[in-house]
Amino acid sequence: MKEIININCVDDYNKLFGLETLHPLVSVVDLSKATIIPEHIQVNYGIYALFLKDTKCGDIRYGRKMYDYREGTIVSFAPGQVSEVELLKNVELSALGILFHPDLIRGTALGAEIKQYSFFSYESAEALHTSEREKATIMECFHKIQLEVEHPVDKHTKRLISRNIELLLDYCLRFYERQFITRSDADNEILTKFERLLNEYFEQNKQQDKGIPTVKYFADEICLSPNYFGDYIKKATGRTAQDYIQSKVIELAKEKILSTNLSVSQIAYELGYQYPQHFSRVFKSGVGMTPNQYRAAN
Repeated sequence: MKEIININCVDDYNKLFGLETLHPLVSVVDLSKATIIPEHIQVNYGIYALFLKDTKCGDIRYGRKMYDYREGTIVSFAPGQVSEVELLKNVELSALGILFHPDLIRGTALGAEIKQYSFFSYESAEALHTSEREKATIMECFHKIQLEVEHPVDKHTKRLISRNIELLLDYCLRFYERQFITRSDADNEILTKFERLLNEYFEQNKQQDKGIPTVKYFADEICLSPNYFGDYIKKATGRTAQDYIQSKVIELAKEKILSTNLSVSQIAYELGYQYPQHFSRVFKSGVGMTPNQYRAAN
């Protein structure tokens, strides 16, 4: 197994590709200027990294899966993530990127909001594909950050750099949400697959062994990361995937309450709940009354 290289700071990454470090906590990198080009590396990121790749220069793996990227694609990584890169032979690198250490944004507005940029945690096949106009916007953000990195450090430096990074990430978030709307027909089948899998789960009584299905279960079945899957369902339906699952459970519970003489505890166990009290709380939250009150009212 290839050795994993730990990237604990911006300079670690720059040394890997033979690039200059101007600031210890942030760097705008131009990989076309790399003086060292490793053919195959496995990296454990301790920093945030976001790259705009102009050409497909090799394979990128996140975990066991592959990034589906092409021209004008943004890929991103967060601290704690491991990626593997295998570069194509005789292909020149063509990518701009930004690296920044978590310490850069501590105590800033971006530090408090960084978790909202969920694309940092997305897994394979979930890169952001940009249009030419979007690509130009991203490059302009890189340029502004580079100007601040090259400027002599003063009391405004940290705030201005973090604000420009925040602007860059806000644009990426906008473009990413746009991508949900302009997905291919195959991607638009995600909701259909989810509904089918949800129905099959209960039709096959999987809840008897596995309990109430989780969002991760369906994401894995559709080969998407839980974050991406959850965001897609929310964008497509206006409801979270967890709400969707809960609504299905409540509908099944209503049917059992009104069409059988089973006790609330028996219904809870049949639906996959380990504790009847938990089932009753979920039912009351969704219906506005307890299972017994619902049975009496109907």
